[in-house]
Amino acid sequence: MKIIPLEGWPRKEHYQFFQDFDYPYFSLCADMEIAPFLSMIKADGISFTAAMMYLVARVANGIPEFRQRVRDGDPVEYPVVHPSATIISKDDLFTFCTVRYTPQFKKFIRRAEEEIALVKTQPGLEEKIQDDSMLYMTSLPWVSFTSFHHPLKLSPADSIPRFAWGKYRQVGEKVVMPLSVQGHHALMDGLHVGLFYRDFQNLLDQPQLLDSL
Repeated sequence: MKIIPLEGWPRKEHYQFFQDFDYPYFSLCADMEIAPFLSMIKADGISFTAAMMYLVARVANGIPEFRQRVRDGDPVEYPVVHPSATIISKDDLFTFCTVRYTPQFKKFIRRAEEEIALVKTQPGLEEKIQDDSMLYMTSLPWVSFTSFHHPLKLSPADSIPRFAWGKYRQVGEKVVMPLSVQGHHALMDGLHVGLFYRDFQNLLDQPQLLDSL
């Protein structure tokens, strides 16, 4: 993790501007076309949740703004960030599942599926990574929502990006799924979230590329 010097940082003015906001967050929600991706993971018997954790983490790690955080008033950047998802456990309550990210798709899937199985037998709300080098994500497979907002701590302001995906549905010949992205406006703008959606859809359209990783 490195501190980003404000002097010479192109985002300095925007960072300082949004730091004064009581609620410096924004979120977007868009439908993603997932038919090729869905066919691949079903054919290979891959957990949908594990695959989504990988896709979100892979795309987010490729965009610096999703690896940046606010710490003690300073902007910092991690070299890599890790997905932490909610998993339904016993009594219909959720538990956290954190998986250390690796760009190797099959290796990550094995690791994630093992962690998901483990937290279902040993549920809890304590994160395995005790800093903010994470990406928070959740799923609502019962609802094809059009907007989503996560709970946040405001003192100090929580700058971890958050993601949510919902129930997928058939629309003509397409299968679409809502995906929500929430970020801290001191660190990112709509442009960066737009890049995330673009890169995410590119992976969904070409899932065969994942097999080579």
